[in-house]
Amino acid sequence: MLAANWTGASTVPSRSLYPHQWSWDSAFIAIGLRHISPLRAQTELETLLDAQWGDGRIPHIVFNPSVPLDAYFPSPDFWRSSTAGRAAGAPRTVQTSGIVQPPVHALAVWLVHRADPGLSRARGFLARMYPRLAAWHRYLLHRRDLGGAGLASVVHPWEQGMDNSPCWDAPLSRVTPAPSRSFRRADLAHGAPEDRPTDLDYGRYVRLATDYREGGYTDGLGEFAVEDPAFNALLIASEHALAGIATELGATGTARHARAERLTTALIDRMWDPASGMFLCHDVRTGELIPERSVAGLVPLLLPTLPRALVTALVRTAHGPHFGLGTTTRLAPSYDLLGEAFDPHRYWRGPAWFNTGWLLERGLRTHGERDRADALREAMLDLAVTSDFAEYVDPYTGEACGTTGFGWTAALTLDLLHDSEDPKGLKDPKGGNRG
Repeated sequence: MLAANWTGASTVPSRSLYPHQWSWDSAFIAIGLRHISPLRAQTELETLLDAQWGDGRIPHIVFNPSVPLDAYFPSPDFWRSSTAGRAAGAPRTVQTSGIVQPPVHALAVWLVHRADPGLSRARGFLARMYPRLAAWHRYLLHRRDLGGAGLASVVHPWEQGMDNSPCWDAPLSRVTPAPSRSFRRADLAHGAPEDRPTDLDYGRYVRLATDYREGGYTDGLGEFAVEDPAFNALLIASEHALAGIATELGATGTARHARAERLTTALIDRMWDPASGMFLCHDVRTGELIPERSVAGLVPLLLPTLPRALVTALVRTAHGPHFGLGTTTRLAPSYDLLGEAFDPHRYWRGPAWFNTGWLLERGLRTHGERDRADALREAMLDLAVTSDFAEYVDPYTGEACGTTGFGWTAALTLDLLHDSEDPKGLKDPKGGNRG
């Protein structure tokens, strides 16, 4: 199915529902592809970063001009990147969206390099990727530090990747929705309406994106600004990976490791909630934690230098009644099983996803939780096959939801099937990175 979703330069998540190139999808897809075609994995990431904006942002969608405009909404004529984004350095030769997605890219580049260092060096892969990734991180750490604590904020639910999470309900309530007649939802033609975001939420998504576009994609403290633990954990993991890339290129990664440590401290200070035993989203507008338990709050388990007490609490929370991992659920649900908004089938409001499962498996293994990691790996491999590589699944039954033949599900299955290098961290005690 990865072959069927390949366009010649990148991989679409799904030919029907998602017919363009998505940012964090391509990063996860490259991580899987590295095992069967390191060249194609490198090409995947190169194609994405070729669409990077002058201000450093990597857009969340790179549009395929051969796909009809009505095949996906919001389409290129909505974003108007080459005109509305001109001041921010949007590319003129390719159409993109104007928002971003989680920064897993440097980690993906590092893992792809490690799969075939000889090919990578011969093609100058890291030398070409490093300055682009450094610019991406500068954008997030400076333009998106809307809370002043050194962490990156998202300005739209789509940026965090978990689009329809109940974590966004309170901050979204401040947003006046766009009239339903002003847009046409293409997603409802490919999935059960009861599993997709409501028209009200979608109207708010459209309003936020419209206002951001009309402001020339300039970053500021708007109606929606949230510091998310998963987004920032992936930024920290990618900072560690950038340190490894710098070392490979003959420089020193010390400064980047130090920055990753400062960000880890800020993440803990800003978003750790002892009462919940996990990280919570921080609403920058109100200055308050959002009291909703999401799988995003477990993703910092990925970080190699997280204090042991927090690791213990996160493992307990993941396997406790709110997420039920390994007891009532096979894969961690995207949202609190005991939460009022929990729905086992509705997009990001309860179903389990394979990319968050992969991140948790890696985090468990990083911190020596081998038996738990092995159990999660086996569950993911089994559910990927029995669900026909579904986009997401019912966390209790494993029933396929969304579309099937989904790109990152297939790619991350490939990764789990291979004996990858020990993920124990992204941080090597000698200052370089590994795995």
